[in-house]
Amino acid sequence: MTDFTSALAEFASGPISTSSQTRIVTSLSVLDWMAVGRAGANEPVSMTVRDLVLGEGGTGQAHLFGGGRAPLRGAALVNGTVSHALDYDDTHFAHIGHPSVAVLPAALALCEWDDRILVDFLEAALVGMELSIRMGLWLGRDHYQAGFHQTATSGAFGAAAAAGRVLGFDVDQMRKALGLTATRAAGLKAQFGTMGKPYNAGLAASAGVEAALLVAKGFEPSSDALEGPFGFGATHQGQSEAEAALNGLGDDWLFESVSHKFHACCHGLHAALEAALELDIAEPEVAEIKIRTHPRWMSVCNQMSPTTGLGAKFSYRTVIAMQALGYDTALPASYCEKTCADPRLLSLRDRVTVEADETLSETQAHLTLLRRDGIRKEASHDLLTQLPLSEREDRVRGKATKLIGGDEADAIWSMLRTGGRARDLAELLAG
Repeated sequence: MTDFTSALAEFASGPISTSSQTRIVTSLSVLDWMAVGRAGANEPVSMTVRDLVLGEGGTGQAHLFGGGRAPLRGAALVNGTVSHALDYDDTHFAHIGHPSVAVLPAALALCEWDDRILVDFLEAALVGMELSIRMGLWLGRDHYQAGFHQTATSGAFGAAAAAGRVLGFDVDQMRKALGLTATRAAGLKAQFGTMGKPYNAGLAASAGVEAALLVAKGFEPSSDALEGPFGFGATHQGQSEAEAALNGLGDDWLFESVSHKFHACCHGLHAALEAALELDIAEPEVAEIKIRTHPRWMSVCNQMSPTTGLGAKFSYRTVIAMQALGYDTALPASYCEKTCADPRLLSLRDRVTVEADETLSETQAHLTLLRRDGIRKEASHDLLTQLPLSEREDRVRGKATKLIGGDEADAIWSMLRTGGRARDLAELLAG
């Protein structure tokens, strides 16, 4: 029988080997994380959590998105929350979680505090994000369907692994950090659509930092907190086959297939938007648009007639109409009450229908366009189809440029690719 916790601990504390492509994808996710964090720094949830942490005082050990410094746990809480405030960060579909927002705040805070080089930060980040995905696979789909938010639960373990790696943990210490995280990892899907969802990401990052720091000081937790009869798996509707979750660990980097968002809305809408781009849909030509999608998205992002920007981010009919009318779906500002009230959008939206199709996977969508001249066109898209690395880089860097400006995006990318110290990167969080 596989000792799942020990296998994860050995991976997280041991030497790793990566390809240049894996390293580039990791750097792209850091750039993406910093761009969405900078762009979301003034969201209400961001300011609320930042004000709380700064108001508590304490030693300023790490920089915050939006400005200021805070103790390590507080910095992780703020930066995790802020970077998920726009819900515009990367997603991994193996476990339906957002790896970066839980792990990167923990890794960067520890690396800034310990004055580590960027190579150390990127390595710890990659290990933590990979471990969070493997943890999510072990917990399985039942865990997510029961109402647990994988970004918060699996992400906390990834944050602990990243923090422990920066602190130089051996296998035993890493095992303890993961075990202690089991009593702190939390987050519910009941918070979706509220400030509680991004806060879940901040909780994961902070919990991981706290667990690692306590173990570094000699804290002794249960050694059976993941797999035991009262462990995290058994009590959280999870615990699938460990062998499947560990398959290829250390050799095959599942994180490399992470999906970056190129539209500032629910990821469930992105396959349809990408298919619409392939059809080059423009309003004057549209007589009717039919969208087919996996049934699970019908209750997540199929709001029929939203009147708010947040509602628009969860509406197939609205985002497809926006794209056809020339709204930039990559810009968060496009999703607002004014857009939802546009008479042109209201007219076009009524010509869009959405149907559930069980033959499609959760990452697929199929669009049928009937033009006014009678021509019918069709396109499908699967988010699991990986873009060539050069195209992925262009699109992530292009997204960052739209969110924070070309000079800032280029400065971050240059630093990530050429090296330096983590504290220099952290200073750029403030904007």
